[in-house]
Amino acid sequence: MSIKRILKDELVQFINNHGEEFENKLLSEAVNVSGKINEILNKGNIDLLKNARKLIYFIVDHNESDLIAFAQEEGVAWAGHSLTLSLKLEWVQAIRRTTWHIIGSLNEERDEKIPASDFFELEKAVNDQIDQFLNNFFLSYSKYKDTMLLKQRETVEHLSVPIIPVSETVSVLPLIGSMDTYRVEIIEEKVLNEIAATRIQTLVIDLSGIAMMEKDVMDDFEKVLAGVGMMGSKAILTGLRPDLVKKMVRAGIRFEKDAETKGTLQETLKAYLK
Repeated sequence: MSIKRILKDELVQFINNHGEEFENKLLSEAVNVSGKINEILNKGNIDLLKNARKLIYFIVDHNESDLIAFAQEEGVAWAGHSLTLSLKLEWVQAIRRTTWHIIGSLNEERDEKIPASDFFELEKAVNDQIDQFLNNFFLSYSKYKDTMLLKQRETVEHLSVPIIPVSETVSVLPLIGSMDTYRVEIIEEKVLNEIAATRIQTLVIDLSGIAMMEKDVMDDFEKVLAGVGMMGSKAILTGLRPDLVKKMVRAGIRFEKDAETKGTLQETLKAYLK
């Protein structure tokens, strides 16, 4: 009997006719997952037992495109509902062991056993497809997680760029914490968009909460100040700390080319809000 016949006929027929036995074997092979079947179903609407059958059917049909699409869909679902990779890996390995348990049992019952060479060919075909499922699942899971983390970081960074209007023409941007190239890009986007939307004439940027910047960050920040001027707004820097000024001077950075520099935010606002 051909390998394809064994997979398509005997294996699928066994799963369809002995569904409860198939599921019990799966659950016994995945001890940690078995107690979370209902939790995963309720949390992510993911039916592990149904999806186990689906995966096996894709494998026996040698349906590579649908198997990959299914793996990617599963990766997004597990990542989106923050389900752990260890549970997924345990479950897929349980599917692998259960599949081979069934194939082995069917072979034992057969009068004419599968030749060793054919059995090895069968083993390679099945395991390669299970491994392909896992690889595509992990890639999809990681990609989705990375996208979500980037979106969360963008949200946090936008919230950390508070442009506060203090009059119809003057706004304040207090900056605190560390500055890197990514954050400067967020600042540039928000500042320029805000100037365009509200026609800010004077933007006071308070740097008293910034202890240090690397030279490449200073270069990028200098471009932000140039952009403010190009938008028809005036930039004023306050709160420059001695260590930061010293580093700027040594690096040949001159923020005053594109912005006025003042002492403190309080003193600057007094002058503009008289």
